[in-house]
Amino acid sequence: MINLVVSMILIIIIERQLDEVIIALVGKYTALEDAYASVLKALNHAALFCNRKLKVLFIHATDLEANTQKDDPVKYHEAWQQLCSAHGVLVPGGFGSRGIEGKIAAIEWARTQGKPFLGICLGLQCAVIEYARHVLQYKNANSSEFDKCEHQVVIEMPEHNPGAMGGTMRLGRRTTYFVNDDSILKKLYGNVNSVDERHRHRYEVNPAYIDEFEKAGLKFVGRSDDNERMEILEIQDHPYFVAVQYHPEYISRPLKPSAPYLGLIWAACGELKNVLSQVTKDELSSDLPRKSSGPFSHVNLFRHT
Repeated sequence: MINLVVSMILIIIIERQLDEVIIALVGKYTALEDAYASVLKALNHAALFCNRKLKVLFIHATDLEANTQKDDPVKYHEAWQQLCSAHGVLVPGGFGSRGIEGKIAAIEWARTQGKPFLGICLGLQCAVIEYARHVLQYKNANSSEFDKCEHQVVIEMPEHNPGAMGGTMRLGRRTTYFVNDDSILKKLYGNVNSVDERHRHRYEVNPAYIDEFEKAGLKFVGRSDDNERMEILEIQDHPYFVAVQYHPEYISRPLKPSAPYLGLIWAACGELKNVLSQVTKDELSSDLPRKSSGPFSHVNLFRHT
């Protein structure tokens, strides 16, 4: 019965959707959309919550790269035209070097043009590489997964075996602790001190570069319990530049969308600042009943149990 009611609510909301929000998904598996099934579900949950019609532009990361500009300029310019037409940019997880330069180019564009951006897992690592190259001016910065360069700002986690692929990943639910009260994502999670999210990765941000990044404006607002593993990064003077090492899409639900994805959609709609201004710490900590605009109100979302 409950599932039937939820389905009816979703149908009503879908029928009422008027405004479209366009998200560019920049990845390497875009020829098979099912590869991003969880990501697409999380985007849809967030869009429904915001009463928006979601349109996803699937952009193959290699189409944004200089080699494509040389070999197939039409495909290159079409890809960039799609990216520039989007309201927000999402770089999801993945493995391997193919398409990395395209992802980095898309992230640089989102950062410098003030476009809402969300990076997931490898998307966070690409954001770190981009910032190291173009803000810290480490031109050859990269991940040790792709290049054994001088500035390896992303490295393999020391407890795992280099070169081995099986059974060497950091998996499952882990706790991330917020270290900055001004964090956008902390507010989206309901001003909690920590969150539990699911992980699936083998590489991490190199701790040796954290101080340099933070002095240059890239803040690591969420960290592991030992303060060594960077879990969430943000740029504070940006409409929404957020990346997480974990996979928040795994626990997104229609009536409780994932906070990072919800932030991306709200920012892409131009409503994030207004939403956050209405959600104070007093509201979040109060157990008193509050009026809301319906079951998909942000007030209800921030009640984490």
